Amino acid sequence: MRACPALFISAPASNQGKTTVTAGLARYHARLGRRVRVFKTGPDFLDPMILERASGAPVYSLHLWMVGESGCRALLAEAAQTADLILIEGVMGLFDGTPSSADLATTFGVPVLAVIGAHGMAQTFGAMAFGLARYRPDLPFHGVLANRVASARHAQMLGEAIPEGIRYCGHLSSADDIALPGRHLGLTQAAEVADLDARLDRAADAIGETTLRELPPAVVFNHEAHQQPPRLLEGMHIAIARDAAFSFIYPANLDLLTALGATLSSFSPLADEPAPANADALYLPGGYPELHTAQLAANAASAASIHAHVEAGKPLVAECGGMLYLLDSLTDIDGSRHAMLGLLPGHAKMQKRLARLAMQRVESRHGTSTGHTFHYSSMTTGMSPILTATHATTGVEGEAIYRHGPITATYMHTYWPTNPVAAAALFRGEPL
Repeated sequence: MRACPALFISAPASNQGKTTVTAGLARYHARLGRRVRVFKTGPDFLDPMILERASGAPVYSLHLWMVGESGCRALLAEAAQTADLILIEGVMGLFDGTPSSADLATTFGVPVLAVIGAHGMAQTFGAMAFGLARYRPDLPFHGVLANRVASARHAQMLGEAIPEGIRYCGHLSSADDIALPGRHLGLTQAAEVADLDARLDRAADAIGETTLRELPPAVVFNHEAHQQPPRLLEGMHIAIARDAAFSFIYPANLDLLTALGATLSSFSPLADEPAPANADALYLPGGYPELHTAQLAANAASAASIHAHVEAGKPLVAECGGMLYLLDSLTDIDGSRHAMLGLLPGHAKMQKRLARLAMQRVESRHGTSTGHTFHYSSMTTGMSPILTATHATTGVEGEAIYRHGPITATYMHTYWPTNPVAAAALFRGEPL
């Protein structure tokens, strides 16, 4: 076990600035030469891209249900062995969800910083701070930070409203120009924000004017050794589509494939790069194919190589956006219909409203796998599912999992470390 300074960044709700503050903290301490490890609570691909840029290290997911308590404990203990600071960004509001960010922070004894968007309020800020700090007596609470503060006078009123016994860590101004841009699935991908490093540096400068410039208290993380999975993919070469259209990948999933014995490489359908002819299996992850439909439809070299792979009977695993790319067509948000690869029978259409957001589990002959779904498209297909996921808490029917020739496809983003044997079966094209 090793003690490492750690802080859990949460808020009363979404859109309070958690990612901006977490990224600013990571960049501030990294600029001082500290080794910073950042984690994100729950299923998220976009925030971790920003946080990785800020900290300089891959960002892994923590969630008591999806990752599991033992999985979370092992990830934190491993990070604590080398880190000078561990930061965990929460999801939604502090007490939202089952399990919640508060549950995660309490389980591991990580003190909570509450980020409160203070625009449009004054003394009520103190009431919100009091509620967050006192709602659960067992919650380790560090303090509150005011975000989007309008003026020096506004900041003074906020500080004066804080009840005795609650630490006020300072404020960030709405004039700091540090807010991060977003789109329909969340924040804009890090690689697409041209001035991202400048924004992160401004956020770090602002953090330097608060008490958060000091390291938080140290937390003891008990070491929990990873159990190495059987090398069921020994000798296999898995090629992964990775670019602005296909980027929703858990780092832990790639770690697992490597631990299972696979060699990984990447190619870009958006750049019309062919999938490697010597790949034993392909992985098309989720992302934003709907933003690049015309380009993907025109890229013949990539399309031909994926067709050749499937025609050779070699396994292909596709999740969410990767599945949409394999369909007959995809209609974008403007109503333009574009031909896709035609390797799966069906059509998808983007819509302005969220189609599904949920934590899900799937039961196969190999046991339980966990994951989540989050998409704005709807799909029509004549394929019949080989398995159907269920909602994590309600048990209602969730996403379908399809097997079409050597292709396995689903809207569900599966967290493969929860079931290494099932993950290996996917890439070996074995029965599920």
